[in-house]
Amino acid sequence: MSETMELSFSQRVKEEIISRINSSAKADACLYGLLLCTNILNEDEITLLTETVSVSEMFSVNVSRICGEGNLTVVPTERGGGTVMYSITVNSADARSKLLGYFRIGEGRQRLDPKYPKNSLLPFMIAGMYLASGSISDPNKGYHMEMALPDLELCNFLGLTLLEKYDMLAKHVERKNHQVLYFKESDNIIDMLALMGATSASFELTNVKIYKDMRNNINRGVNCVNANIEKSIRAAEKQIEDIELIDAEMGLDTLPDNLREIAMLRYENPDFNLADLGAALTPPISRSGANHRLQKIAKIADDIRRTKL
Repeated sequence: MSETMELSFSQRVKEEIISRINSSAKADACLYGLLLCTNILNEDEITLLTETVSVSEMFSVNVSRICGEGNLTVVPTERGGGTVMYSITVNSADARSKLLGYFRIGEGRQRLDPKYPKNSLLPFMIAGMYLASGSISDPNKGYHMEMALPDLELCNFLGLTLLEKYDMLAKHVERKNHQVLYFKESDNIIDMLALMGATSASFELTNVKIYKDMRNNINRGVNCVNANIEKSIRAAEKQIEDIELIDAEMGLDTLPDNLREIAMLRYENPDFNLADLGAALTPPISRSGANHRLQKIAKIADDIRRTKL
């Protein structure tokens, strides 16, 4: 990637995760997660593909720390959109054997030591798995985080770990040659980011969620107000039609004083709501009282309509 290009939210998450790894124990747990999710992992070849420079550097530095210098080949490949794919290969058979033995990884990514890493380091292993296989959408566009894992056993292990230890339920789908664990619920994504050490990204997503929720609530409130206004306008129009019909057929003077008063008030003030009508009467009455009188007027108008059928 060109240095002048702005990092995506997904890349910034990975940068932040790596910045939180500040000890060899955390680095080991993270590298272990990375290895479990590498594109190729066996005694004949270990290769990681990544578009994130810091992931490439983190993998290279820590493999060299364990296996010694000179055992890696890094090949950058230009891709569309100005991105670069980095292919990092452990090119020494001795280094591959040492690396697999260091983490007790067997054939087919089998985890030979289920007690490693210990609970306090599990978040860093999960972070490593995410660095190798994960992505997240820009929260301004939508909520989606996923990890495309190389096999079902690893997928089940991670899914159960997240559920049993952190109460996070990931969904699963098979896509091409990968088993994909994903979250679409913003709260789960926020928790997942915090778990992996991307606290700034977690706060950023939280702020976006708060803003979206506020905007949605405002929109719902505006829609509700508009709906109520439209309902009031339709009701007032119907009431005026009733009053005009009564006036034409029998005259408003035939109405009882209380009904004639509100009929004339309604006719002269089509924009008044029920509370306004009630308050303008002498003496003032409640909203429900005004509604009750208008219903009586509506019944008189309906009776007139029936007699004209």
